[in-house]
Parts: sequence; C-alpha cells; structure tokens
Amino acid sequence: MKKILLFLLVAFGGFANAQYVVNYKKVADTYFENKDYYAASTFYKKALKITGDSTQAILPYGMERKSATDDKVIDDYEGSIYNLAESSRLYREFNEAEKYYAIAITFTNTRFRKALFYYAESLRANKKFNLAIDAFQQFIQKNPGDALVKDAQKEIESCKFAIEEMRFPRMVQVKKVPGNVNGLGSNYAPVKINNELYFTSSRPVAVGSKKDMVKTDAGEVQVSTKTNPFLNNIYAAKGELTSADIAVRKIDISLPKNMEVAAATFTPDGNTVYFTAWKDKEKYAIYSSKKTGDKWGDPLPVGLQVNSKDFNSTQPFVTSDGKFLLFSSDRSGGYGKYDLWYCTVREDGSLGQAVNFGPTINTEDDERAPYYNPLTKKLLFSTDGRIGFGGLDFFESEGDLVDWTKPKNAGYPFNSSKDDLYFTATDDKGTKGYISSDRESSCCLEVFEVKKEYFSIAGILTDCKTKLPLAGANVTLTNAEGAQKITTGTDGIYRFKVDSKRPIKLLFAKDNYFAITKNYPYEELAKADTLIYKDYCLSPFKLGIPMALDNVYYEFNSAELTEPSKKVLDFLIPIMEDNPEMEIELGSHTDNIGTDEYNLDLSNRRAKSCTDYLESKGIAAARMTSKGYGESMPIAPNEIVVKRKKKDNPVGRAKNRRTEFKVTKK
Repeated sequence: MKKILLFLLVAFGGFANAQYVVNYKKVADTYFENKDYYAASTFYKKALKITGDSTQAILPYGMERKSATDDKVIDDYEGSIYNLAESSRLYREFNEAEKYYAIAITFTNTRFRKALFYYAESLRANKKFNLAIDAFQQFIQKNPGDALVKDAQKEIESCKFAIEEMRFPRMVQVKKVPGNVNGLGSNYAPVKINNELYFTSSRPVAVGSKKDMVKTDAGEVQVSTKTNPFLNNIYAAKGELTSADIAVRKIDISLPKNMEVAAATFTPDGNTVYFTAWKDKEKYAIYSSKKTGDKWGDPLPVGLQVNSKDFNSTQPFVTSDGKFLLFSSDRSGGYGKYDLWYCTVREDGSLGQAVNFGPTINTEDDERAPYYNPLTKKLLFSTDGRIGFGGLDFFESEGDLVDWTKPKNAGYPFNSSKDDLYFTATDDKGTKGYISSDRESSCCLEVFEVKKEYFSIAGILTDCKTKLPLAGANVTLTNAEGAQKITTGTDGIYRFKVDSKRPIKLLFAKDNYFAITKNYPYEELAKADTLIYKDYCLSPFKLGIPMALDNVYYEFNSAELTEPSKKVLDFLIPIMEDNPEMEIELGSHTDNIGTDEYNLDLSNRRAKSCTDYLESKGIAAARMTSKGYGESMPIAPNEIVVKRKKKDNPVGRAKNRRTEFKVTKK
C-alpha cells in the first residue's frame, strides 16, 4: 500500500509541479463546468498523463492520509478520475466511462458514491448485462435511501429484458447509411421526401482560423471551427444513399445569427418545413418556413399553442395526411419531463391547441421524437421511461390520437443498448425507413436504414371426417408478445405474421369439435426461412354420444390393461390437455359369456383401470368418471341363428368387448 501511495504522490506531484504550468486540470474543470465534455475528457487525460497505452498508470487504492499535502493530491486525483468518467459518460463514450468508473468505485469519499450507479449504467450500455445487474444490486444495497435506487431497479429489469430479447432477435435488417451522410459530429433525424433525404448534422464547418480537435473513428482530426465546432443544421442528400461520396448540401434557409436547427419535418406537398430551433441559453422552440419556387422563406416561430419562453418544444412531426403536428415538450400539464403532444393543422396552416397524448403513452421520464402513421394507426416514439435496453428505446402503440394500446418495445436489433430515436418511414405501411442511433459510435448519433421482415405460419384447417375445409373455427397464436386470433373462412385457411422466431403455440377450436394445440419451439422455427405451412384437422363429437376406442384389450379374465391398450388410451391425453374444461366418461362393456353380475363387476373394474391410467399421466381425476355396463348394451349379436339353431358369434362378441368414451361436459 505504501508503494502505491508513493507512486501516486510522485506521479501526481510531478503533474502538480510540471503540468500545472499549463494547468490542464483547471482547463478540464472549466470545460466540464461548461458542459463541453469531449474537451473536458481530453484535458483530464492530459492532467492525469493518460495516453492510449498508459491507462495502467491509474490504480485503484485505499490508504491512510498523512498530511494536508497528501490530501490535496488525493482529492485532485480522485476528482479528476471521477470527472473524467463523468465526461466520458455524458459524451456517450461508454467504453471509456466504464474504465474510469471502475477506478472511481474504489474511492471512499462519499461524494463519489454515485460512481457505482454510473459504472453499472456504462456496463449496460456496453452490453455487459449480467455484470450491470450485479453492479446495480450493489448500488441498491450500499445506498438504500438514494434517489437513484428507483432508477437502478428499473435498470435491472431492463437488463433482464435485454438478455431475453437478444435470445430472439426481431426480423429487422439494420444497416448504417454509408458515405457523407454519417460525417463528423452527430447525424440524426432523417426524413425522406421527393427522393431527397433531409437530416440534421452537427458536422463542423470551416470558419476563421481557429484550430480544434474533433474525434473520429480514425482518430483525432484537426479542423477549423468556431468556439463550438458542433453546430446543428439541416442537410440534404439526393438520390439513393449507396454511394460513399454522395453529395450533401446544407438547405438554404436564412437563419438568425447563432441559431441552431434540427429535426425537420415536411407537409405532404413538401412546401412547408417545421423544425426545432434554439440559441445558446434559450429554450427550444418549433419554427416553420415556407418554400416559394426553389427558395425557403425566413423561418418564423409557430404559435403560442406550441411555443413559450417558459418551456421547451422540440422534434416536430407532421402526419402524412397533413392534419396533425406532433411534438415533444416539457410544458406544464404533462406526466413527466418531456411528454408527447399533438395539435391539429388547419387548412390555412394555423395550429389548434396542444393536446397531451395521455398517460398510456407518457411516463414520468422523457418521451421523444414521435412518428404516427394514419394508415396503420401506429405510433412509434422513443422513451427512457419504460423497461427496455437502456437509454432511449423505440416503443410502438396503436390508436387514434385519443385511445392507445399499451406501448410495446420494438425489440432487438431495432433497439440497442444505447440511444435509438427518430424513426421515419419510406413506405406506406412503415415497414421500411430510417432511424438514428449511437449504437456503433463512441459518441454520436448516426443514420441507419431499417427494414422490417416477418415470419408467416399458415395452412388449411379441415374436418377430420369429411376432409373438407372447416369454416368458423377460431385459431389463436400465442407467444411471449401476446396473442393473435383469427376465424377461418369457407376456405379453412389460417395465416399469421410474427416479427421474431420466439416459441409459438397454435390453438385450433370450434364448437362440437375437439380443440387441438400445436407447439413450435425455437429450434423448429430457426430452421425455416420465412414460412411454415402445415395443414391440420379437427375431429367432431356430440355431447353424450359414446365413441369407441378400438383395440383396448385386457389380460384374460382380468381388468389389467395390456401395454398396446395403454398406447390407445394415450390418444385421449392430448385431447384432455387441449380441452381443459372438458369432462368425459369411460365406459367398459363385455360379451355375454359369464353371469350378469360377474360381467358387470368386470366391466366396472376395467373402466376404472382406464381412468386410473389416465390419472397417472396427469389428467385430473375430477374430470373423469368410469362406468361398467357389463353385457347390457351390445352393439352386435353375441349369438346368431343358423338353420333355426343358436350358434356362437365370435365376431359379434369381440365387438361387444369394447371400451368407449363420451364427452359429458365441454
């Protein structure tokens, strides 16, 4: 321990005596206070002498402090490590954040107690879900009264959800858009209209002579910037996004000085654009601009129905029928931080009063970037207020802007362990489009193309006796997502679509038919491509009418079932399991050999042996009764008359030695 202390004092003392000529820590602290987290992390690393291959110079430790000088060195060291971790996290560089939080969680100073929570959050963002669960649980145990405990509990559930979801990926293709669209800085909020992709980018623009460093996948690049190199503006790319060098241009809207804009959305005719606009230290507001010919007019803020100096309004979206403007806002009257709101767009372009989407959609946290399809009546939006993969996740709900179904997570890989938002469709049904995500970036949102695919389960349902298609049958598909139900038509066809290959159960049912259940495990679905086609049939029955079980035999003069007979009775097990409300009677009959009393007793014992066997296979005894009928109900003559003489009829007696079952309750 003394060696570690000596090393730290020498290392940090050298930093204090030499590096403080430049005072990297003070520079880093200033950037940190001004929320320029990338610059802050850069200078904290300089202060701590961290290079790409020297992170081993930072060591977890605990020690006895011996002097005020020691305390100052330790405080500076711990504070710099913690702020470096914070800067990395807030810059969305979770791999770096994980490294430095791993050191910060060893500090004994209580002001760093939240390091464990953010360490767990970084693990989750890096898809280390089981380790994240352990770290969140440790945080809860060590800090039971902390306000973050509620978030930690939600994060644990989200990690468990993510583990399960990633076992059964959704049938979605996700591909990063190539070339110049995903340039330096953040690139997000794509929307396609008239064969042009409009998107927001904070890519640096060369102005003046000042130099700064911007991080890219290839390393650090020196660029000419303003004070802030990341200025949000709206750009356009024309044509198919397959070329690496596709031309990208900034849209020609005359903006006030120092105004940044983002998240464009267009009316159906493409002649009005709405977007988020803001200046430093001012609230976010929604503006619009109208096109005359090829030129956009000066942007104007939309009415007070949407904007106010007292709250933020962001991320507008105009529905494809042009009737509604949706947006995200932290205005009063909501359910949490940012809620989703909508207002009507009148024929003259003016806006109606803003209406909240309600508690089915909004949570106590953030709801962002709404997309609504009037054709499918589906709403897709992002939120960090529900169980998901962590960060902002896409959720889908169906409704009419007033009533909504419970939102469902869009699953993996549509969602990732980082932030996912800004969906826009490129087809009428919303199966193809673009999203924004930082899933493949250490810091910034990028544009991805998405395409939803589906798996089909189909076939024809028939009557087992007539072999004809069975109309009016209810077919239900159930998986972890819930249930889908259809009723067959005259063609007997059933067909379902699902978006993942998680295990499926099919239930076929119709009045006066035995229902059947068919299970498809993941292994069977995984072997198929996009379709499983299988025909099934249902067997009819009539309440109280007995049906013979062929080839149920007993040992001679005994009630004990033979092994082949047990296999015949096994036929009833799935019927009983698939029809859980059904009750049956098992009846046994004899021929006329022997006395009436003996045959009645034998048939009772034989019927009871059938119900005992089925009970041993898990069928509840309360659902079965047994009854012996002896020789009282023959279905064929035991004797026949030949030339006026009675003669034994072995064939008839064999038919009479039978076991039957009948449905007594359905």
